[in-house]
Parts: sequence; C-alpha cells; structure tokens
Amino acid sequence: MALNETTNAAMKIQRMEMCNITKSFPGVLANDRVCFDINQGEVHALLGENGAGKSTLMRQLYGLYRPDEGEILINGKPFVFNSPAVAIAAGIGMIHQHFMLVPTATVAENVALGLKSSREPRLDLDRVSARIRDLAKLYGLKVEPSAYIWQLSVGEQQRVEILKALYRGASLIILDEPTAVLTPQEVNDLFLTFKQMASDGHALVFISHKLNEVMAISNRVTVLRDGRVMGTRQTSEVSKNELVKMMVGRDVRPLAPQPLKSGPVRLEINELHAMGDRGTEALRGIELQIHGGEIVGLAGVSGNGQRELAECLAGVRKTTRGNILLDGVDVTSMPLKRRVDSGLAYIPEERMRDGAIREFSVEENIFLHDHASPRFTHGMFLDFTRMKEFANTLVKNFSVKTPGLDTPIKNLSGGNIQKLIMARELSRQPKVLIAAQPTRGVDIGATEYIHQRLLQQREEGTAIFLISEDLDEITELSDRIAVLYEGRIMGIVERDQATLEQIGLMMAGIPMSEAMQRVA
Repeated sequence: MALNETTNAAMKIQRMEMCNITKSFPGVLANDRVCFDINQGEVHALLGENGAGKSTLMRQLYGLYRPDEGEILINGKPFVFNSPAVAIAAGIGMIHQHFMLVPTATVAENVALGLKSSREPRLDLDRVSARIRDLAKLYGLKVEPSAYIWQLSVGEQQRVEILKALYRGASLIILDEPTAVLTPQEVNDLFLTFKQMASDGHALVFISHKLNEVMAISNRVTVLRDGRVMGTRQTSEVSKNELVKMMVGRDVRPLAPQPLKSGPVRLEINELHAMGDRGTEALRGIELQIHGGEIVGLAGVSGNGQRELAECLAGVRKTTRGNILLDGVDVTSMPLKRRVDSGLAYIPEERMRDGAIREFSVEENIFLHDHASPRFTHGMFLDFTRMKEFANTLVKNFSVKTPGLDTPIKNLSGGNIQKLIMARELSRQPKVLIAAQPTRGVDIGATEYIHQRLLQQREEGTAIFLISEDLDEITELSDRIAVLYEGRIMGIVERDQATLEQIGLMMAGIPMSEAMQRVA
C-alpha cells in the first residue's frame, strides 16, 4: 500500500514489521536481511556499533531511503514510504539527534511549519498553541509556545521536537540518541515522558549507545552487527555484558584505574576569559589545576564553553583575560606548535576539521606536526625510511585498522581515525593531554581501547584533561570532576564524593554547595 503526501490524518499503528530488509551502498552492505518489529505500547531499543546499520534501517522506515529488498508492514499491510511526509502520514515520527528546528522562530511556529492552516496563508498559531499546551500537560513536556527556539535550553528544544511528532499524530516514534545532550535530571524527566507515551499506546524505537539507559527504559532490545541482526531479547532477561558481547563479538574488559599517584601541577588555568563565536563571553573566569598522573574530567551540557576552553588551552582561540601555565611556563600567547614542543598534546572535538586532513594519507597525518623533527630528517631532507618505520610502529601499537599507510584518512572508520590521532599525540610523550570528546561517535570496541590508553597515559604521569558530555565516561575515568555551566566552573569534586544527581544539578547551574545539600 502506498500513501500520498496529502493524507490528512496519521494512522494508528498497532504493529510495525520490517521483513528481510536489505540495503546496500557502493562497496557497503548496510542492512543484510534485517527483521525488526515493534508493537503498540512498547519501547524497543536498537543497539549496535557505528556502521552496524541502525541509522540506515530507521531511515528506510522514515522514508529517507528505499529498501533494495524486503518489505515494511503496518498493521499487517505492506507499505511503501517514498518520503518522510508519507511516513508522517502513516503515523511515523522521528526525533533526530541533531534537532531540526528554526532558531529564530517560536515553538508554535516550528510545530506548525509544513502543516495546512485553516487561515491560509497565515498560520493558525492560536489553535496550534492551545494544542501544544494540552500535549505538554499530558506528557510533562513543559514549554512555552510563544518562546523562540534560541531562548530555550537543549532539553527544552528536545521537548519541542517530541511535541512536533505528537502534534502530527505520530503513534510510532523513532528516537535517535535522545539523551546525548541532556543532564541526568533531564534524562529522568524524559524517561517519565517516554513511559507515559508508551502507556498511552505509542510505540517507541529507542536508539542509544548507553546500555544503562537501554536497560532502564526498553521492553525489548535488538542488536545489529555488520548489518545483521545478532538477536532480539526481552530486556528483563538479558545482562549488559551479554548485550556488549552481541554488539562487538567478544567480552569487553572492565576499566581498572590504579590508585592515584598525583605528581606536580602540570596545567594551571588562572581567571581565564574568552569570547565565543557569537560575540558573547564563552568563558568567565575559569580556575583549575591538573597534576601529573591524574585525570580531571569536565562535565557539562553541550554549548556551555567546553569547546572554547579546549581551543584556548590548545592555542587556537585567543583569551581575553587570565593565563595558562604549562609545567610552570606561561603559554597563554604561544601558538599551538610551540605548546606542542613544550609538552602539550591535543585531541580535538572535531577530529576531521581540527585533528586531521581528509585527503592526506595515514602516514601524512601522522607527521602533520613532526615532519621537520630532527628524528625524521637528514639535513634539509626527509628520512622517508625512518618515517615509514615509525608510522608502521604507531599503527601497529595503537591497533589502527587501515589497508595501508598510503590510504586517505577519510576512508578509515571514525574509531580508527580517533585512534590514529591519539597515536600521533601520545607518541610525543606529553606532559599534558587535552582530550576533547575522545570517544564521540566511535563504537564500543574503539571506546574501550581509547579508555585503556588514557588510563595507561595517566599511569605514565601525564596530566589529562578529559572533556566529555558522556557522564558515564567522566565518572569511570576521572579522579576529579569539574562541572561547567555557562562558562563558569560550578564546582570541582572528587569522583567518590558526588552522586550523578549532584553533578547533574551543577550541570543545570546550581552551585556545588547547594547541589550537595539538595541531594545529601
């Protein structure tokens, strides 16, 4: 059955089945005879490493791709989805990880965009706003219809995305990494909303790499690996370790940090201020010290100054006040190259923009900073033999999977690109390592490897500043945790002296003393 884009009312989905879905792209079999189903009132989690085929599968359900083979059944009848508009008409909605909102428009205007109005050509915003308030009250999605999107927090913007789907009558909603940018309190509130939606008969596909959340919210879980279904299990009948093994094909070693052996202060940040890209102050008096042999994690919701702080420390963003000391030497005005020579290593948040050159080979990316080093030159000439030997050693020691050293780095997976950048940075035996979102977008296997390498570097006496939006990563690796909110550090706590709830309150702007009192 095919729907057209003029269908007025979304269907009520009682059951959806994807049967033997096969989808390939040049050189890649993304989905190999995948079967996936979901029932009304169910939360069905979809797990898998990067490249496992999760997004491709859901994009076919939402009408962004067409299957090469297989069929999709809604309430037992075959459907063909030629576009997202057709999927929406069939009762399917999708909440994307990166929100699809117009910042300069209001909540009501964003919800109404693309819908027919009874007052054409004007939008029927009074009626839209009233319906938004009804839905917001029903599902605990507090948001003001007249507010502009740019005025809203990240959590509030996500509520708008959910309200958009509900307003359009979606009964099956795909949730792509819905908690990636939320505080723990916002996650708890969101899960209450999801449970209410499920109890009201919505079907929710929950895509996440956070196993704790999958265990907490889902009824069933399906695991994909290399485009194939590894199994579907009742969540209550499976352990996290079993799910991990299904995802990666082996057991993942638990982290085992050694007792802290704190050395001298290697990185000192004093009253640091800096401007953001929009002309407003992004950093407002950052004070922090990091000792050799410790990991200090920086927690915070995206957009609160993490990127700007990392760039200031690396020397690629100017500071307006304050100073930065690296091993006692003021490097505030030093360019990146001189900081690197002084003992700084930097793993940037945007690896393909700031950490590597897409068209360069694996070997060329290894020597971006060190091509003029005396280790790899004979007078005025490069020692290509020694460079190749060094590159091969790094690729082997850091388990970088690549067809060869001459392979363009753009052809490697995200995890292997990140491991290569880490190999290059750690090969200099740095005194200080700035690791910004080091495991963002990489799969469980690569994440495990990167975590083990960070702990190994800690044991070797490096001062590590770990900037991450993944609270599990922060709490598992860090010796101390600093919390950033609107460019200010709300508090610095020992890992064992604060709960996730207390950290979450600080992430929402509550000072440390008050957060500790609220959740004692």
